[in-house]
Amino acid sequence: TQVHAAFVGKAAEFTGSQTDIVWLLLASIVVIYIVLGVLYESYIHPLTIISTLPPAGVGALLALMMCGLSLSVDGIVGIVLLIGIVKKNAIMMIDFAIDARRDGANAHEAIRRACLLRFRPIMMTTAAAMLGALPLALGTGIGSELRRPLGIAIVGGLLLSQLVTLYTTPVIYLYMERAGERLRDWRARR
Repeated sequence: TQVHAAFVGKAAEFTGSQTDIVWLLLASIVVIYIVLGVLYESYIHPLTIISTLPPAGVGALLALMMCGLSLSVDGIVGIVLLIGIVKKNAIMMIDFAIDARRDGANAHEAIRRACLLRFRPIMMTTAAAMLGALPLALGTGIGSELRRPLGIAIVGGLLLSQLVTLYTTPVIYLYMERAGERLRDWRARR
């Protein structure tokens, strides 16, 4: 005799949709790369911007784990929201640096100026998003347990990504600029 167990109902739908969600997140990152590549007319700078996404995802997952919550549909929606918010912060910094490069600044000075002048707007928009998600994370009342993973994912992802990407984005930008210069030199020699 054998015993078989399987999820049914909503649980079966959720487990079946988890693979679809992974493909959805990967497809969204590919679309972001393509759109940024067209916007910046570069293969390199979109990678700099996309490099800010992993800390946000890790922060969201860590926050959910620390609060004893599993990754639910609301948590996944929070991660999708994080992709947009964190990407925007990197775009503000990289876009300013690219404009400074066009005005004749070297890569180091361009990203330094971008960090100094874009720090306040980045902090303000991140704080606004985080404060907007706090009522979801800390809320009480009817249905609050359903919205809590959304708020916790957003707050945790923003906290970690803000701490990490303010330091790593300029470094990655400089490495990508050097890689772009080497690629241009290599093409010129061919």
